[in-house]
Amino acid sequence: MPLSTMSSCGRGPGANRYRTRAVTSQVDELLFGSPKKILPPDPPGCGPQERSSWGSSGPRGLPLSSAHKKPKPETIRIITKDLIRDLKIPSQDPSGLSIILPKSETNRITALARVCTQEEREAELEAKQKDRKAEMDAVEERKVKMHQADVVRKKNQGLSDLEAEARDNAQYLLEKANHMRMEQEDEVKKINEVIRGAQCHAVQDVQILEKQQMVWELQEEERRLDAMMELDRRRALEAQEQIEQLHKQHRILGKMRIQEQIEERMEERRLQEEMKQQEKQKLLENLEKIRQEEFEALMKKKEEQRKLHLEVLKMNEEILQSKELKKDEEKMADLRIMEYTSQKLEQEAEYEMEQSRQKKEKEMEVARLRSLQERDKDYKADQDELRARRNQEAAEREWRKKEREQARRRAEEDDRLKAARLEQITHKEHLLSMEAGRERAEFERVLRAQNEEIWRDREREERQKQRVMRHAEGVRQQMRERETQTVEQRRAELQEHERILEEDRVRRARLSHIKAQKLMELKLAGLPAKYCNEVERKVHVLPDLAE
Repeated sequence: MPLSTMSSCGRGPGANRYRTRAVTSQVDELLFGSPKKILPPDPPGCGPQERSSWGSSGPRGLPLSSAHKKPKPETIRIITKDLIRDLKIPSQDPSGLSIILPKSETNRITALARVCTQEEREAELEAKQKDRKAEMDAVEERKVKMHQADVVRKKNQGLSDLEAEARDNAQYLLEKANHMRMEQEDEVKKINEVIRGAQCHAVQDVQILEKQQMVWELQEEERRLDAMMELDRRRALEAQEQIEQLHKQHRILGKMRIQEQIEERMEERRLQEEMKQQEKQKLLENLEKIRQEEFEALMKKKEEQRKLHLEVLKMNEEILQSKELKKDEEKMADLRIMEYTSQKLEQEAEYEMEQSRQKKEKEMEVARLRSLQERDKDYKADQDELRARRNQEAAEREWRKKEREQARRRAEEDDRLKAARLEQITHKEHLLSMEAGRERAEFERVLRAQNEEIWRDREREERQKQRVMRHAEGVRQQMRERETQTVEQRRAELQEHERILEEDRVRRARLSHIKAQKLMELKLAGLPAKYCNEVERKVHVLPDLAE
């Protein structure tokens, strides 16, 4: 393969490809700085084109070693057990690619390269938030201090001209509004009317004095006008007297109405007392009725308990009778068993006697046969004796077999009778225990029923007592509420009366002040004394008319 092909294969697409460690990885570019290599300065008169020749030899074709003599390198001697070496200490970077970073840059790169944990990030975030909160608190504290300083400065500083003028205007408007509101009062209107009348009279007198030199016709007209005015005055006096009479009648009617209200209140109280007495009587009747019902319930309960006791006694008698009957039946069963046992024993005795009789008969037969054998000495007799002996042995075997069978049957019968007796005794004991359990359960049931009935009666009595107590408490609560409502209503009426009196007193004081002020204004205006006195008299009469 050619060399070019090999080089091209060695520098394929994946030869210079970098291996990515992480997408978010970052590298400080200062780590890959390219320091400039220190070159010797150009000789004088030598351009860049001649530098190539200068690099291999010195000026004027001299060798580089002779032109620039290298200094002796610094060495260090290392002595070991078997060797002594001198190592050269390089004075500069052999590769020419190393760089020197200051300590601050090294610390910065180390801090950036360190990966913080979640706890450290949270702690750093919390510290930043605390610092920010502390700064905000300090800012708020400075704001509060500045605001307090402004408030203190404003308090210490007097009002400005604009503020004083605004305050005076507000005070003037307030006084004017109060004055206008008081001018709308009926009494003030009447006072103003009287004052205007007095002023008119004063003006009229002035006009009369000025026109004394007028003609007689005018004097007649004046007299006529005076007569008309006198008539009007009399009419006004009559009207005033009528008004006073009406006020008196109103006061009399008010007194009569108050008296009627007092009588109505007394009648209502009397009716309430009667209602209370009726409610008390009704409550007593209800209590008596409840006591009667409780007494009847108690008597009914006692009657039921007596009936229940009689039923229990009757049941006990029936149980005792059933026990007696069972005992009689058990005695009869025992007698039957004893009779059966005695009959069985008699039968066995008769059977044994019969067996002994048969045995004796057989023995007698054997003796007879033997006597016959003795008489007959021949072969036939021997044969007969042999047959007889065989028959006897067979009969004896049969008898012994029967005896064994009978003994086995008797033993089985005895065992069966004993088992039946034991079973009967066990059954009897079981029946007795069941009967005792039934009696005990029945007794417990009756006792439990009686206890439940007593408990229910107690609960019923307790509920009845609580119901009566709740009813009585409700009645007492209603009485207390009615009394409280009456007291509250009376207190509210008194408070309303006091409030009306206070308002009337304040109003009278304000009217008195206004009257005095207006009279002073009339006197200062130069109104004649008689008209001032007339106005003062009418003004003092006005409160009585207002009543």
